[in-house]
Amino acid sequence: MAKRFQQSDFWCDFKCAHGWSKISESGVNVLVRTFKKAFLHFSLAYIPLAPEREEGEGEDSYISRLGEFSSRLKKSLPKNTLCIRYDIPFDFPTPEERDSFVARTGELSKSTGVHIKKNKVDIQPPDSTFLDLSKSEDDLLASMKNKWRYNVRYAAKHGVEVRSVTADSPDFEKDLDSFYELYKTTASRDGIGLHPKSYYKDLLERGAKSEKSDSDEKTKITLYIASHEGEDLAAIITLFQKNEAIYLYGCSGNNKRNLMPAYLVQWTAIREAKAFGSRIYDFYGMPPTDDENHPMHGLYLFKTGFGGAHVHRPGSFDIPLSPLYSLYSTAENLRAFWHKKIMKKIRGR
Repeated sequence: MAKRFQQSDFWCDFKCAHGWSKISESGVNVLVRTFKKAFLHFSLAYIPLAPEREEGEGEDSYISRLGEFSSRLKKSLPKNTLCIRYDIPFDFPTPEERDSFVARTGELSKSTGVHIKKNKVDIQPPDSTFLDLSKSEDDLLASMKNKWRYNVRYAAKHGVEVRSVTADSPDFEKDLDSFYELYKTTASRDGIGLHPKSYYKDLLERGAKSEKSDSDEKTKITLYIASHEGEDLAAIITLFQKNEAIYLYGCSGNNKRNLMPAYLVQWTAIREAKAFGSRIYDFYGMPPTDDENHPMHGLYLFKTGFGGAHVHRPGSFDIPLSPLYSLYSTAENLRAFWHKKIMKKIRGR
């Protein structure tokens, strides 16, 4: 199986430029982050979507293999590493099947002797929807909901234009500034966090270098901006590799939302991902079900309306390495509660 993009050297090297370091163990990329503040000094090891499950491998055999892998890896980690965190790369077609696996991990931990526990904070989005890019453009349009197909055509008919921007584009700096202003608007409106502008600039610059390289792991990073009569309305950043295309970041302004720019910008990226040769287009993160009470229900409707197949992953699991892990886990859960529950309510007032 081809590597997920989170395991690619491109992505891990990018993360290493922003606070992480990388270790390779048995062909698996491991990200390590060290925290030093006052008397605190500890590290975390994080393995995004790896190791892959071998064909025909049972759950107990897989968990046992994670334990063996962790034992080997521990020798290469800083002595103060609190845990090894895995995003287990199992793709389930329904949330019920995913939740059933998560419920079984306690028993699997006992039967295998591997101390593994579900973490309440997931690093990678556990729920998504994938478009099969082997379909023709006509079939991709036909698989959308009627309203989505209408919105794509409505935006184009009413003068919305989409431009593809890379770090080599003549107006790159100007377009990057425009993207970041839209992202700040979205962050304020929806109560989400964002990286500094230098983070996205670095990502796009690395993509431009990779696209021109001879690497088998060639990566294309593109900023798509939808505009109308010179006003930028919505933007996304995508990552294209041979195995998959990923919708990484998206944002929109508050003006002219009735022109449906977000639909046309996605369709443009989908078409270019297909032309690039990516196998799937991953919308990368949504609520697990069509729950009208979920605060991100609108995001669920938007992403699923393009007609993809739903994928549900079990999320992040920890193998503790230190007695201090429990204290850190409690602090991490409190921090997540503060940001997701308390701060979002405050911003919403």
